[in-house]
Amino acid sequence: MSRTRIANIRATPVTVPLEAPLRHSNGAHWGRFVRTIVEVETEDGYVGLGEFGGGGEAASTAVTGLLDYLKGHDVFRLEAMRFAICNPTASLYNNRTQIHAALEFACLDIIGKKLGVPVSELLGGRVRDRIEFASYLFFRYPSERPDNAGQGEVRTVEQLVAHARELKTRYGFRSHKLKGGVFAPRYELAAYRALAEAFPGERLRHDPNCALSLADAIEFGRAIEPLHNDYFEDPVWGMPQLSRLREFVRIPLATNTVVVNFEQLAANVAQRAVDVILLDTTFWGGIRPCVKAAGICETFGLGVAVHSSGELGVQLATMLHMGAVIPNLGYSADAHYHHLVDDVIEGGKMRYVDGAIAVPEGHGLGVTLDREKLRRYHELFIELGPYPYDRDPGRPGWYPLVPNTQWADPGDGPGSSARHPFR
Repeated sequence: MSRTRIANIRATPVTVPLEAPLRHSNGAHWGRFVRTIVEVETEDGYVGLGEFGGGGEAASTAVTGLLDYLKGHDVFRLEAMRFAICNPTASLYNNRTQIHAALEFACLDIIGKKLGVPVSELLGGRVRDRIEFASYLFFRYPSERPDNAGQGEVRTVEQLVAHARELKTRYGFRSHKLKGGVFAPRYELAAYRALAEAFPGERLRHDPNCALSLADAIEFGRAIEPLHNDYFEDPVWGMPQLSRLREFVRIPLATNTVVVNFEQLAANVAQRAVDVILLDTTFWGGIRPCVKAAGICETFGLGVAVHSSGELGVQLATMLHMGAVIPNLGYSADAHYHHLVDDVIEGGKMRYVDGAIAVPEGHGLGVTLDREKLRRYHELFIELGPYPYDRDPGRPGWYPLVPNTQWADPGDGPGSSARHPFR
């Protein structure tokens, strides 16, 4: 087989609207996701797709600037590419993990297209053909999109339960994740218990994004022990506090913050701070590292799940192929995907059926860019620019603390003086 060498790399930042701004402990997604779509083109005419979070001139230059490292590189030589981009000692000065992930996605896409097989076949073959997802519930500001202005708010417990019911009706979710860390712990405890009452027998998980103090996490965790919990995700910050929390709370602890590389995974095996590792195809530097990490977790008796970092369809495809080949995937996956109003792939957004999405059958990643939508959402990025992930548009001057002592007031509604901008 002739070599398939890299000839060019393109990076296109895009902004895709959300149904409504999503609130979290560190700030908010301001009514949109900003992503960078990566295209790797080979000398023999193949084009592979990748994606990572954020966008702008610096992000695009960070990707295209690697062409000097990779021009003429054979896309099949993935290990050599990893060292060319993420040499461990060089990474002390240039952390390119997420950029490497996007380029690995694109190379795997090209390899699959050239061999005529889906990416999952390159990773050992599927053990499942569909990936089940949790509902991934957020407290939300009202939308300021012109076509939906003032709608979509999730602030009260009643609004949260109604929103969860709507998502279950639309998409068929059978497990439910609440993104917390926004309101005071006891308020969110009431909301979590209301979800358990609304969906008896269905699985639950809570993620306050490390915002809780150890004392609050112990109180919250003990209070929810009788419920059908998958796990308690990142209630406190850092392995020492998570390890300490395990002494008091009899619920599996999960993380996507303090175990996102192999050194941290080794430390967790030794210290056993968390029980479930949330594998993110961008945070870990690609699909292949996630599969490798899943094997280590299987060896040491750790659970694994699929993490979401605000993906569009390209990265979602990587999550699906990864989830398809991991035998020890024991939980429904996370995805922000249902909060999006559109996507940049042909055919529009992937479909949920009974709470699950089918693993793409096409060659490579199995998704193709819709060039008109790529153009349209690139123009929207140019118009709106990025947004600060660690700021809350409804609380000017606020910034996150860990642990948090500046909880939002659930009494603040759309009639308050705070402005929650989409634009």
